[in-house]
Amino acid sequence: MAITDFAKEYHEKMFPGYVSKFLETDPEFIERFDNFAFDEVINMPLQDGVEKIDDKTLHMAILAVLLGCQGIDEFKAILPAALEMGVTPVEAKEIVYQAVAYLGIGRVFSFLKATNEIFESRGISLPLEPQATTTTENRREAGTQAQVDIFGEGMKDFWQSGPEDSRHINYWLADNCFGDYYTRKGLDYKQREMITFCYIYAQGGCEPQLMGHTKANMRIGNDKNFLIQIISHCIPFIGYPRTLNALNIINKAAEEMK
Repeated sequence: MAITDFAKEYHEKMFPGYVSKFLETDPEFIERFDNFAFDEVINMPLQDGVEKIDDKTLHMAILAVLLGCQGIDEFKAILPAALEMGVTPVEAKEIVYQAVAYLGIGRVFSFLKATNEIFESRGISLPLEPQATTTTENRREAGTQAQVDIFGEGMKDFWQSGPEDSRHINYWLADNCFGDYYTRKGLDYKQREMITFCYIYAQGGCEPQLMGHTKANMRIGNDKNFLIQIISHCIPFIGYPRTLNALNIINKAAEEMK
């Protein structure tokens, strides 16, 4: 076996004391995968002046990508590692909760159930402390404000725009998607837009929405170099085709925002 010392150390940091059975059943594969995912990718080259993203943020992105691509078994493996890397139980739960707005409960249910099972196995008491900041009476107004904060003043009246027969969807985007989720504590706007970017690019086929949220990320401080680091670190978990699609969107968004 020729797994590098760095890959071994990083794997141990993620999975303390765990020895993969793949070392016995698939030694050639695991050698190449571990060296790529836990050494080459972690130590990816950065341009001068570009700050390296911390392990905690990268693991938040990986959790969101796994939700987006429906990688439930890998999610079960990575969630404990994310907790080891500093992701708090509240942050992990917020990543799962917010995914419902972008993936639907049909695709998130198994992840929510798995998260609860993993938390309980680690002695994390449920339910976690409440994070909601809105009520049913003010969620639309608060959601609209979140949209304005992230996308700009052009979103102020978005909730009441569009054709009459579909206007309710724009209303729900304000009161449900943003009012119910983005207004919660536990994650800030930059983190929420980052994980939204990850949900969308990982599920594929949503390039118009990905463009909008790529620009939103850049608008609030998650710049082009940040997003390229995110998709680069997630390559072992999502693969190249959707990564390259996301890279194309990042480049176009950056050019259009000059």
